Amino acid sequence: MNLWLTRLIPDARSQEARRDLGSPIGMHRRIMSLFPSEAGPDPRARFGVLFRTEDTPAGPHLLIQSTHQPETGLLPNDYGTTLTRPLDALIEAIRPGLTIRYRCVASPVRKPGATTRALYSLPPIVALTGAAADEWWLRQANLSGLKPFTHHSHPLDAILGERRPTDAPPQRIRHARTQFDGTAAIIDTDQLRGAILKGVGRGKSYGCGLLSIAPARQPQ
Repeated sequence: MNLWLTRLIPDARSQEARRDLGSPIGMHRRIMSLFPSEAGPDPRARFGVLFRTEDTPAGPHLLIQSTHQPETGLLPNDYGTTLTRPLDALIEAIRPGLTIRYRCVASPVRKPGATTRALYSLPPIVALTGAAADEWWLRQANLSGLKPFTHHSHPLDAILGERRPTDAPPQRIRHARTQFDGTAAIIDTDQLRGAILKGVGRGKSYGCGLLSIAPARQPQ
Protein backbone atom coordinates (compact mmCIF):
# COMPACT_ATOMS: atom_id res chain seq x y z
CA MET A 1 0.00 0.00 0.00
CA ASN A 2 1.32 3.43 -0.95
CA LEU A 3 1.25 6.25 1.58
CA TRP A 4 1.63 9.93 0.74
CA LEU A 5 2.27 13.06 2.78
CA THR A 6 1.33 16.43 1.34
CA ARG A 7 2.34 19.75 2.88
CA LEU A 8 -0.11 22.48 1.93
CA ILE A 9 0.90 26.07 2.67
CA PRO A 10 -2.19 28.26 2.25
CA ASP A 11 -1.65 31.72 0.80
CA ALA A 12 -2.81 34.34 3.30
CA ARG A 13 -3.95 36.48 0.36
CA SER A 14 -6.43 33.82 -0.79
CA GLN A 15 -9.95 34.48 0.44
CA GLU A 16 -10.90 30.83 -0.09
CA ALA A 17 -7.90 29.59 1.90
CA ARG A 18 -8.67 31.94 4.79
CA ARG A 19 -12.31 30.82 4.78
CA ASP A 20 -11.38 27.14 4.85
CA LEU A 21 -8.88 27.64 7.67
CA GLY A 22 -11.68 29.10 9.75
CA SER A 23 -14.15 26.29 9.03
CA PRO A 24 -13.57 22.62 9.91
CA ILE A 25 -16.34 21.59 7.52
CA GLY A 26 -14.91 23.76 4.76
CA MET A 27 -11.39 22.42 5.19
CA HIS A 28 -12.66 18.83 5.23
CA ARG A 29 -14.52 19.42 1.96
CA ARG A 30 -11.56 21.19 0.38
CA ILE A 31 -9.20 18.34 1.19
CA MET A 32 -11.65 15.66 0.04
CA SER A 33 -12.11 17.53 -3.25
CA LEU A 34 -8.54 16.45 -4.10
CA PHE A 35 -9.56 12.77 -4.21
CA PRO A 36 -11.87 10.80 -6.54
CA SER A 37 -15.54 11.42 -5.85
CA GLU A 38 -16.63 7.85 -6.64
CA ALA A 39 -15.39 6.29 -3.42
CA GLY A 40 -18.41 4.84 -1.62
CA PRO A 41 -20.07 6.08 1.57
CA ASP A 42 -16.86 6.99 3.44
CA PRO A 43 -14.26 8.41 1.03
CA ARG A 44 -12.08 9.70 3.88
CA ALA A 45 -11.59 6.16 5.16
CA ARG A 46 -11.40 4.74 1.63
CA PHE A 47 -8.38 6.91 0.82
CA GLY A 48 -6.93 6.95 4.36
CA VAL A 49 -7.14 10.75 4.55
CA LEU A 50 -5.87 12.30 7.77
CA PHE A 51 -4.70 15.86 8.25
CA ARG A 52 -3.36 18.28 10.82
CA THR A 53 -2.97 22.05 10.90
CA GLU A 54 0.39 23.21 12.28
CA ASP A 55 1.18 26.76 13.34
CA THR A 56 4.56 27.95 12.04
CA PRO A 57 6.33 31.33 12.07
CA ALA A 58 5.26 31.67 8.43
CA GLY A 59 1.62 30.95 9.22
CA PRO A 60 -0.51 27.80 9.28
CA HIS A 61 0.59 24.76 7.27
CA LEU A 62 -1.48 21.65 6.62
CA LEU A 63 -0.11 18.11 6.63
CA ILE A 64 -2.30 15.72 4.67
CA GLN A 65 -1.65 11.97 4.75
CA SER A 66 -3.41 9.61 2.34
CA THR A 67 -3.14 6.23 0.66
CA HIS A 68 -4.05 7.85 -2.69
CA GLN A 69 -1.96 10.67 -4.14
CA PRO A 70 -4.08 13.86 -4.01
CA GLU A 71 -4.76 15.87 -7.15
CA THR A 72 -3.36 19.13 -5.81
CA GLY A 73 -3.83 20.75 -9.20
CA LEU A 74 -7.55 20.90 -8.38
CA LEU A 75 -6.90 23.63 -5.80
CA PRO A 76 -7.79 27.19 -6.86
CA ASN A 77 -4.85 28.89 -8.60
CA ASP A 78 -4.13 31.29 -5.73
CA TYR A 79 -4.93 28.90 -2.88
CA GLY A 80 -1.35 28.09 -1.84
CA THR A 81 1.63 25.85 -2.53
CA THR A 82 1.92 22.09 -2.09
CA LEU A 83 4.60 19.45 -1.90
CA THR A 84 3.77 15.73 -1.95
CA ARG A 85 6.19 12.94 -1.12
CA PRO A 86 5.84 9.19 -0.51
CA LEU A 87 6.11 7.79 3.00
CA ASP A 88 6.67 4.17 1.97
CA ALA A 89 10.33 4.15 3.00
CA LEU A 90 9.45 5.45 6.47
CA ILE A 91 6.76 2.79 6.93
CA GLU A 92 9.05 0.02 5.70
CA ALA A 93 11.77 1.15 8.15
CA ILE A 94 9.54 0.52 11.17
CA ARG A 95 11.09 -2.20 13.31
CA PRO A 96 10.90 -3.30 16.94
CA GLY A 97 13.21 -1.44 19.30
CA LEU A 98 13.66 1.60 17.06
CA THR A 99 13.49 4.91 18.98
CA ILE A 100 11.29 7.49 17.28
CA ARG A 101 9.93 10.97 17.79
CA TYR A 102 6.16 11.32 17.51
CA ARG A 103 3.48 13.97 17.24
CA CYS A 104 -0.27 13.55 17.34
CA VAL A 105 -3.06 16.10 17.66
CA ALA A 106 -5.94 14.10 19.07
CA SER A 107 -9.32 14.48 20.74
CA PRO A 108 -9.08 12.64 24.10
CA VAL A 109 -12.44 11.50 25.47
CA ARG A 110 -14.04 8.92 27.68
CA LYS A 111 -17.50 7.39 27.35
CA PRO A 112 -19.11 6.92 30.78
CA GLY A 113 -21.49 4.02 31.24
CA ALA A 114 -25.22 4.64 31.52
CA THR A 115 -25.21 4.36 35.32
CA THR A 116 -22.34 6.84 35.71
CA ARG A 117 -23.97 9.27 33.29
CA ALA A 118 -27.24 9.18 35.20
CA LEU A 119 -25.53 9.52 38.59
CA TYR A 120 -23.42 12.54 37.63
CA SER A 121 -25.58 14.00 34.83
CA LEU A 122 -22.80 13.47 32.30
CA PRO A 123 -23.06 13.58 28.50
CA PRO A 124 -22.38 10.39 26.50
CA ILE A 125 -18.90 11.65 25.58
CA VAL A 126 -16.70 13.59 28.03
CA ALA A 127 -13.70 15.54 26.75
CA LEU A 128 -10.47 14.99 28.71
CA THR A 129 -7.87 17.60 29.58
CA GLY A 130 -4.70 17.84 31.67
CA ALA A 131 -3.56 14.69 33.46
CA ALA A 132 -6.62 12.75 32.25
CA ALA A 133 -5.71 13.56 28.63
CA ASP A 134 -2.12 12.44 29.28
CA GLU A 135 -3.35 9.12 30.70
CA TRP A 136 -5.57 8.68 27.65
CA TRP A 137 -2.61 9.29 25.32
CA LEU A 138 -0.36 6.81 27.14
CA ARG A 139 -3.06 4.15 26.73
CA GLN A 140 -3.43 5.00 23.05
CA ALA A 141 0.33 4.93 22.54
CA ASN A 142 0.47 1.47 24.05
CA LEU A 143 -2.36 0.31 21.77
CA SER A 144 -0.41 1.83 18.87
CA GLY A 145 2.62 -0.36 19.53
CA LEU A 146 4.68 2.30 21.29
CA LYS A 147 6.45 2.51 24.64
CA PRO A 148 6.78 6.25 25.39
CA PHE A 149 10.02 7.45 26.94
CA THR A 150 8.96 11.10 27.10
CA HIS A 151 5.71 12.89 26.41
CA HIS A 152 4.65 16.51 26.44
CA SER A 153 1.16 17.80 25.88
CA HIS A 154 -0.56 21.12 25.46
CA PRO A 155 -4.21 21.92 24.75
CA LEU A 156 -5.30 23.48 21.46
CA ASP A 157 -8.46 25.33 20.56
CA ALA A 158 -11.45 23.03 20.16
CA ILE A 159 -12.82 22.34 16.70
CA LEU A 160 -16.28 23.86 16.43
CA GLY A 161 -18.71 23.72 13.54
CA GLU A 162 -22.04 22.51 12.26
CA ARG A 163 -22.81 19.83 9.72
CA ARG A 164 -25.98 20.07 7.67
CA PRO A 165 -26.77 16.56 6.41
CA THR A 166 -29.31 16.12 3.65
CA ASP A 167 -32.81 15.43 5.02
CA ALA A 168 -31.62 15.64 8.63
CA PRO A 169 -31.37 18.33 11.32
CA PRO A 170 -28.05 20.20 11.62
CA GLN A 171 -25.42 18.43 13.71
CA ARG A 172 -23.16 20.36 16.04
CA ILE A 173 -19.47 19.45 15.88
CA ARG A 174 -17.14 19.90 18.83
CA HIS A 175 -13.80 18.16 19.29
CA ALA A 176 -11.51 19.21 22.14
CA ARG A 177 -7.89 18.87 21.03
CA THR A 178 -4.55 18.19 22.68
CA GLN A 179 -1.16 17.98 20.96
CA PHE A 180 1.11 15.18 22.16
CA ASP A 181 4.84 15.15 21.40
CA GLY A 182 7.62 12.92 22.64
CA THR A 183 9.90 9.97 22.07
CA ALA A 184 9.11 6.28 22.21
CA ALA A 185 10.37 2.81 21.37
CA ILE A 186 8.52 0.74 18.79
CA ILE A 187 7.18 -2.40 20.45
CA ASP A 188 4.70 -3.77 17.90
CA THR A 189 5.22 -2.91 14.22
CA ASP A 190 1.78 -4.07 13.03
CA GLN A 191 -0.02 -2.01 15.68
CA LEU A 192 2.05 1.07 14.83
CA ARG A 193 1.46 0.75 11.09
CA GLY A 194 -2.27 0.38 11.79
CA ALA A 195 -2.33 3.51 13.96
CA ILE A 196 -0.45 5.52 11.34
CA LEU A 197 -2.77 4.41 8.55
CA LYS A 198 -6.08 4.65 10.44
CA GLY A 199 -5.36 7.48 12.89
CA VAL A 200 -5.92 7.77 16.63
CA GLY A 201 -9.15 8.70 18.39
CA ARG A 202 -12.09 10.80 17.21
CA GLY A 203 -12.49 13.75 14.85
CA LYS A 204 -10.43 12.35 11.97
CA SER A 205 -12.49 14.26 9.40
CA TYR A 206 -11.69 17.55 11.12
CA GLY A 207 -7.95 17.52 11.74
CA CYS A 208 -7.49 15.04 14.59
CA GLY A 209 -5.79 11.68 14.77
CA LEU A 210 -2.80 11.97 12.43
CA LEU A 211 0.14 10.20 14.10
CA SER A 212 3.48 11.37 12.69
CA ILE A 213 6.77 9.64 13.46
CA ALA A 214 10.43 10.19 12.61
CA PRO A 215 13.65 8.49 13.72
CA ALA A 216 15.00 9.99 16.94
CA ARG A 217 18.24 11.92 16.57
CA GLN A 218 19.74 10.22 19.60
CA PRO A 219 18.76 7.13 21.60
CA GLN A 220 16.78 8.08 24.68
